[in-house]
Amino acid sequence: MLSNFPVEGQQSYDDTTFPFVINGANHPEAVGRFGEWVSEYRDELLDLMTKHGAVLLRGFPVDGIPDFDTCVTALGLENFPYKKSLSNAVRVNKTERVFTANEAPSTAQILFHHEMAQTPLFPEHIMFYCEKPADAGGATPICRSDVLYDRLKAECPEFLQKCEDAGLKYTNVMPSDNDAQSGLGRSWRSTLGVETKEEAEGRLRDLGYSWEWQEDGCLKATTPQLPAVMEISPGRSTFFNQIIAAYCGWKDERNDPSKAIRHGDETPLDAAAVLRCAEIAEEIAFDVPWQAGDIALIDNRIAMHARRPFKGSRKVLASLGTMRRQSFVSS
Repeated sequence: MLSNFPVEGQQSYDDTTFPFVINGANHPEAVGRFGEWVSEYRDELLDLMTKHGAVLLRGFPVDGIPDFDTCVTALGLENFPYKKSLSNAVRVNKTERVFTANEAPSTAQILFHHEMAQTPLFPEHIMFYCEKPADAGGATPICRSDVLYDRLKAECPEFLQKCEDAGLKYTNVMPSDNDAQSGLGRSWRSTLGVETKEEAEGRLRDLGYSWEWQEDGCLKATTPQLPAVMEISPGRSTFFNQIIAAYCGWKDERNDPSKAIRHGDETPLDAAAVLRCAEIAEEIAFDVPWQAGDIALIDNRIAMHARRPFKGSRKVLASLGTMRRQSFVSS
């Protein structure tokens, strides 16, 4: 059985630890056979991800992208390739499974979100790998969304109930070509996996989106009504959405955060409640202080993540596993 290695700032909730940390120094049998070690502990690692929200592997013999790719493959998860995702972010593939986490400028702060919760298709699992930490800053904050849900239930019950009852709609404007200077800069061609406007409209129609073409060739697209809360198990729900990121951070030359998100019934969000949500997320955040060779395994249904600004070069890679589809069910 794998055991937790205490680190500074680790959090405890009932019988869980966030994040659950596994120290490679306690597993010398992984040297020279890291992929086999991951495969042997695969079921336990996946269970730990779901129970605790995130698992940090530190001090294991991970040397470069090929070793990370081996780890991801050994977990035996269905690959969710970047090219099939509806992510807003510009990323660069390094292998079929591995890509850069985000090409946004180092000065940009990426706010808390569940990966692709703003789309009908999302990954159940996210794997991060630190090839090189930043010279300064660049931590990846993570936040237990089930804990956030419970806090909102106590502090902002009307807002939370509205989110559950009405769901959410997201709107963003995609450029015709990738814009690496924006965290929302992925082109509509890349996002939708198409070449022509006619193909884009067909893809959007299949996904239930509405859309409007802009004079400059950009595409303004609005999602169907999506849920804001996910039930993981009886008595355990998470605040599964992109409210914080969209309302507070979807801003570039094409996008205005005030127009990026609303409830599924077209009513606006409670601004004070959203800001309180963002404050609570920061209060309960754990900043992963990256070290070279670290691998973070995250259950995307349970833990949000973000990115702090940084100085110098920073190389953090990602991989997605297990595509899921979400749809809004009215209460």
